[in-house]
Amino acid sequence: MFLLFISGTELSKIPGLSAAGANAEVLPLTAPADADVIRYGFPKAIDCFPMDPEGHPTPAIITRAAIEEADIPVCVIRAGSYLPPSPPYVELGGSFGRDARVCPAVEDAKQIFEHARMAAWNIASTHKHVMLAESIPGGTTSALLVLRALGYSGMVSSGGVSNPIDLKEEIWAAAASRVGIKFGELKNDPLRAIEEMGDPMQAAVLGFAMGLPKKTEVTLAGGTQMLAVAALLKSLDDSRRPVVATTKYVARDASSSFSDLASKIGVDTYVAPLDFSGSPHKGLADYEKGYVKEGVGAGGSVLYAERMGVSVERVVSRTNAIYSRIIG
Repeated sequence: MFLLFISGTELSKIPGLSAAGANAEVLPLTAPADADVIRYGFPKAIDCFPMDPEGHPTPAIITRAAIEEADIPVCVIRAGSYLPPSPPYVELGGSFGRDARVCPAVEDAKQIFEHARMAAWNIASTHKHVMLAESIPGGTTSALLVLRALGYSGMVSSGGVSNPIDLKEEIWAAAASRVGIKFGELKNDPLRAIEEMGDPMQAAVLGFAMGLPKKTEVTLAGGTQMLAVAALLKSLDDSRRPVVATTKYVARDASSSFSDLASKIGVDTYVAPLDFSGSPHKGLADYEKGYVKEGVGAGGSVLYAERMGVSVERVVSRTNAIYSRIIG
C-alpha cells in the first residue's frame, strides 16, 4: 500500500529556500496539487501544473507513472496542508507548520502523532508492506532542523541545482537560539524536536509508522526528509528500522549527505536508477542535471513498481507519456 502524506510549513515562504514551485504564492498549495496528480494525472486544487521556478515538473508525475504501470493502491493522508486535496483522503487534523525561528513549529505534534498512530491500525495493519511518502514544500529545511536537534551532522538536499546551504544554516542557528538548545540536545525527545523544529508531515509519518505492527515492512519514500523521520523513529523505538527509498538524484547530490546520514542513522536505502537523459522533454531531461531530484515518493514508487514486476524503463517511458499529455 502506498500512502502520500501532504502537509505545509511556513518555511516554504522564505525567499530563496524552496524550489518546489514557480510561484511563491502558489507554492504552499503544491502538496494538495501533488495528491491530485498521483490520483488523476493533473491538478484540481490549483489551476496550474506544479513546476519549479525553471519550469521542471513535479516528481509526482513519476509516481503517477509507477501507479499507472503497476496498478499501485494509493491512500492520501492530510496532516496540516494549506488546502485539502481533491481526491478522497484521510484527515488527521492539525495546522500547517510554523517558522521555527520565531515560534514552536508544530504545537499540535503530539495530537497529529496519536491520530496517525490510530489511523495506521485502521488503514494498513493487515498489509505486509507499507510505503509512506510525503509532499511538503520547505520540508528539507525542517528535516535539517530536526536532524541537528537529534544530533546528526550533515546537510540535507534541495530541489534546486543550487542548495541554499548558508540560508539553511542561518535558520538552524536562529531556531536553536529561540529554543535554547545546542546540537543534539533533543536526541532523547523526538516529539519535542518536532514540536519546536519540525513539520506536520514528520509527526504524521512517525505516528503512522509507530502504529503499524512490528512485522510490517515499512518503506519511507523520500530523500533526506525521510531520513529525518527515520532518525525520529530510531529515537522513539530503535527496534523499528525502515528502508528509505529515494532517487539517484538525491543519492549522488554532492551538496547533501544522504548516504552518510543513512549510515549514521542505521537504515538501509534503495536508490531508484531513473534515467531521463533520453527524454524528448527538457523539463524531464534536466532531472539529470540536478533539478527537482525527489518528492511525492518518486523513488519509492519505482521500488514498488519493480516489486510488482514493472521495470524502471517502463516507469520512465510512462512518465514521458504523461508529461507529453500535460504540455500537449
